[in-house]
Amino acid sequence: MDALLLAVYALVVWLVFFKFKWLPWNTTSMVIVVTIPVVALTLLILTLNVVAPSSHDIRVVGKVLQVVPQVRGRIVELPAEGNRSYKKGEVLLRIDPTPYQATVKQLEGRLMADDAALAEAEASARQLSESVRGAAGRVSTVEAKLNLARQRVKEHDALLAAGAGSKFDRDDAIARQRELEGELVSAQAAEDEAKQKLSAKSQGEFAAIATARAKRAETEVTLENAKWELDQTVYRAPSDGKVVNLQVRVGTMLVPFPFMPAFSFVEDQQEVVAFYRQNELYNVKEGDLAEIYLPTRPGEIIKAKVDSVVWAQSQGQFAQSGMIPNTGATDVVPNRFAVKLDLRDESKNLMLPVGAIGAGAIYTEHMKMFHIIRMVFLRVSSKLNYLVFKLH
Repeated sequence: MDALLLAVYALVVWLVFFKFKWLPWNTTSMVIVVTIPVVALTLLILTLNVVAPSSHDIRVVGKVLQVVPQVRGRIVELPAEGNRSYKKGEVLLRIDPTPYQATVKQLEGRLMADDAALAEAEASARQLSESVRGAAGRVSTVEAKLNLARQRVKEHDALLAAGAGSKFDRDDAIARQRELEGELVSAQAAEDEAKQKLSAKSQGEFAAIATARAKRAETEVTLENAKWELDQTVYRAPSDGKVVNLQVRVGTMLVPFPFMPAFSFVEDQQEVVAFYRQNELYNVKEGDLAEIYLPTRPGEIIKAKVDSVVWAQSQGQFAQSGMIPNTGATDVVPNRFAVKLDLRDESKNLMLPVGAIGAGAIYTEHMKMFHIIRMVFLRVSSKLNYLVFKLH
């Protein structure tokens, strides 16, 4: 673009001084003609670098998942194909589920046996408790009858004292009272015996129940893990994306080892990152508009906006070690800071090639009248991507 401006300026100079000869061509005019473009371009570029900073290192970064199986086994089905797009939830591969299905069935049977053992232990404990409650109920019943018999004895005594009662009825009431007193002693003895049995066996019974419950809980957890492992024999697409670097085939043995992925999965969701020098970003804020272009899409301007500035880079951290930090024999070249960009407007749904590197600019809120110049620069540069400079 600088060359284009200089070419236009040279055309104007030629028309003024040589074609129409409106001004004389002498030493003074020569100095002025040379000085004007140097000063003007210098001021223009310095201003643009502040109000609309550009970067020639803008990268399209993809989110790549290294697909590592959670369980071991041989692949029995491989619907996935390399460099093909898949929707979230689609099946990409299946591992032989036979051993995991057998484990689930075995644990389900064990869980049923644990349920039966727990029910038996709880039934035994309930039987002891019911015997104690029954004995206590018998004591309460006899006590109620005895109280009634004692009341009747008092009533007969009162009638005899008044000369209206029968001695036979009074003797019968006293006999009934003594009979109930004997039954009460027997019922209390039975209650004490039941309580003693419950006290003696309760510790063992409760321990048996606790053991049965713990065993059942352990089996239940193991069963849940077995079901999870069975579910992991089917790997589904974690999101919309493409399968790349597919090297496995049906029959390949997979193991849950992080350094042996089955393939890579590149998500459709992408990030665009621009790199700038430290003093180029002091006017940049979140939400500022931006434009970029990529050689893979010649002539096209991609709309974006600033999501955030990553104010951190590796030179701000010392690696953990027992050595004193070494600042180096020479000055270290300052690293750049990254600016995360979000696509906007009609460019929001574009699928950009992961790894593409292009250029672009951010338009700040300052001196917006100069932004048009940067926009022209970007559009001219984007058009130049149609040219492929190769000799073969």
